[in-house]
Amino acid sequence: MTRNGRATAAAVVLAAVLTIAGGAAPALADGYPSWDEVQAAKANAAAAQGEVDRINGLLQGLQSAANAAGDLAVKRLGEYGKAEAALQAASEKSADLAQEAQEATAKADALKQQSGRLAEQLTRADSSSVSLQLLLSPDAKRSDSLLYQLGAVSKLADQASTLYAQANAQKNTAASLSAQAAEAEKVRDKLAEDAKTALAAANAAKKAADTQLADQKKHANTLYAQLASLKNTATSVEQQYAAGVAAAQAAAEAANSGGGADGFAPPPGMVVDPAGAQAYASSRLAAFGWGQDQMGCLIKLWNHESGWRADAYNTSSGAYGIPQSLPASKMASAGADWMTNQNTQVNWGLDYIDRAYGSPCAAWAFEMSHDPNWY
Repeated sequence: MTRNGRATAAAVVLAAVLTIAGGAAPALADGYPSWDEVQAAKANAAAAQGEVDRINGLLQGLQSAANAAGDLAVKRLGEYGKAEAALQAASEKSADLAQEAQEATAKADALKQQSGRLAEQLTRADSSSVSLQLLLSPDAKRSDSLLYQLGAVSKLADQASTLYAQANAQKNTAASLSAQAAEAEKVRDKLAEDAKTALAAANAAKKAADTQLADQKKHANTLYAQLASLKNTATSVEQQYAAGVAAAQAAAEAANSGGGADGFAPPPGMVVDPAGAQAYASSRLAAFGWGQDQMGCLIKLWNHESGWRADAYNTSSGAYGIPQSLPASKMASAGADWMTNQNTQVNWGLDYIDRAYGSPCAAWAFEMSHDPNWY
């Protein structure tokens, strides 16, 4: 496009923004430049450059604030994910202990019944009368029979005693398990409250991040248009340039030096679809000049990092998402919906790999050459 063409495009953008504003050129709140100030600055090169620097500073501040809010939201969501995992484990333990206590009680009752039946048999046999008959009987055959009966009675007594002891032991086991189950239930209830509190904090943080993002969009659109007017370029060019700078900056750092994900930070209503994420990533390889032979390495890389889950979270480092970006908000350079959109995360991750390593297989080789693994 020629210089005159660029100037015309900038004028169109300026006119559109002024039209949206109702035809006026009011000063913006919170230190943002008005269109009158922009037009005045254009008359002087030094003033124009100063205004450009000022607008770039405002844009950077907006992005930083939105990123900080997003990172805080991910942290709170990670805390909620951890609380939910603890609650699930505690609920399973409580249920298992309750089941074991129930089974132990049933076994104790069964042993008690067996012991009772043997006691009835002993009462009918009456070992003392058998012993007396044995002493008084001169008949050898009858004596043998009585000795057999006495042995049988003695054996019944031993069995009854053993069963009674087992029943008591099982009863004690059941009581112990019931006590443990009651304590586990208290722990579970406390963790349920913790999870509820963590969810409320996560939702509040997500809402604050969304508000911050909306504020960024509101002001950034105007600021990019003003920047384009000052530099005689198109608004889209300025936005693309800013996105490129952010992506290059992110590629200059490690995506995640804290290891793979060990938890989840699920935003409300988020859809997690690892198979869908892989299919989308496969469709994007050609855009970076890679063949399908790179997909195997990419699958291994992000299986290792996140299992291809868009809500994957490293509880110690704070890395987040399918590519395990650290900090999470670096993915904002690929789209404002980085927290909840797995395709945006994939786009950022592929761009990062391209800039930092050249290909997924090179990134995978790098990951495997470091302990702990990171790329």
